[in-house]
Amino acid sequence: MKSTHKKSNKKVQTSAAAMLNLLILFSASEKAAAQNNPGIVGIDHVGINVPDLNKAVTFFSDVLGFTPVTQLGPIPLDAEWKKLNHINPATGAVTIKMINAGNGASIEVFEYADNKGSLNLPNTDDIGASHIAFYVNDITKAVKFLNSKGVKILGEPFTMPSGDTAGETWVYFETPWGSKMELVSYPNGKGYEKANPKTILWSPKNAVVRKTTPDDFDSKKNITIVENHLKIWNEKEEAKRKTLLKQVYASDVEMVDRHFIAQGINDISKFIVELQTKNPEFKFTAKSVETNHNIARLYWQFGSKEKPIVVSGMDLFVIENGKIQKLYVFVDQKE
Repeated sequence: MKSTHKKSNKKVQTSAAAMLNLLILFSASEKAAAQNNPGIVGIDHVGINVPDLNKAVTFFSDVLGFTPVTQLGPIPLDAEWKKLNHINPATGAVTIKMINAGNGASIEVFEYADNKGSLNLPNTDDIGASHIAFYVNDITKAVKFLNSKGVKILGEPFTMPSGDTAGETWVYFETPWGSKMELVSYPNGKGYEKANPKTILWSPKNAVVRKTTPDDFDSKKNITIVENHLKIWNEKEEAKRKTLLKQVYASDVEMVDRHFIAQGINDISKFIVELQTKNPEFKFTAKSVETNHNIARLYWQFGSKEKPIVVSGMDLFVIENGKIQKLYVFVDQKE
């Protein structure tokens, strides 16, 4: 590794191509610092204990419309495991069912045979008390449906009038075994979003349905998308570039380089600005474009008018719903 860095430093001193490599390495180090954590990508599932697994699964499937997928057990638990996880020594085997709850985390349901633990649910203000919130597009209809199924609704839906959660409507309901859960809806967004925060809370309403359409296999349209991609990387005016970014890239686009990964339009826009700032006279030009179904390949070069091929490489695109969903960047290595 040390010898590689020495070679890179020599290139920086002797070639304009190294300036681009240095920028890439700089961005990579920024990403590495930002990812100095356990590497958590998201919430996989939420686990809850129930007194009767079959009845709970019936409620989740028949009333809430979820789909049971996998099952483990019954699994006998040894004394050491029980001690480590604070389980009563006399409690029996555990059976676990994983349930797909739509767009988001799954629900992992546990039933302990001959359960010797507390059979009382925690009160709302008890430490460790929790609830699961489910997003719905129309909370009025959702409440009406739950009422028709005999589900206990705790109060009336309430819409937040102001503050960060302005526009959010929510209401709690109770499962047949007494757990508190929630319905929530904010089809027009929440108040905090109007301030254009750097980070937006994830929600199903913003989720992108990732599937190809017949247009995604149109080679002419895909060539146009690639051409607009190049325009974005050469555009110096921020307003024009942002407009093109939204037209060409999916909101959760992922750009994968050998040194780093950029997530979303903002990350890519920031990288473009850094690249243009470091190389104000440079421009990307296309050498060739090829398409295959919803995959496109662009061979490009980057340089000035006097020296147009300082750096060259290839971009590989995955196009879904008429926009670039994935962008893989390959930079040619020069010795």
